[in-house]
Amino acid sequence: MKVNMQSVNFTADHKLIDFVQKRMDKLDLFYDKVIQSDVYLKVENTSDKENKIFEARVSVPGDSFVVKKQCKTFEEGADMAISSLERQLKKRKEKLRAYL
Repeated sequence: MKVNMQSVNFTADHKLIDFVQKRMDKLDLFYDKVIQSDVYLKVENTSDKENKIFEARVSVPGDSFVVKKQCKTFEEGADMAISSLERQLKKRKEKLRAYL
């Protein structure tokens, strides 16, 4: 799956990009009709420790899912957001099976 990644207010490391790409590729196991996915990595300029925002939008035929998580690290945010996307995609697939 092609993942469009953008990092806002910082330059993303190759390790982080590879990590997110591998995790997003696993979404194909749960729902194989993913059209495209966009990932936004943002850093807020606050004194909070949880200033990293991971936002993902996954487009499927007829719908799109958006998940936004704010955590201490991008890896933690990616894990939480992608597990949430997995649940949403499984639920969508079950609904489609019910119509068949």
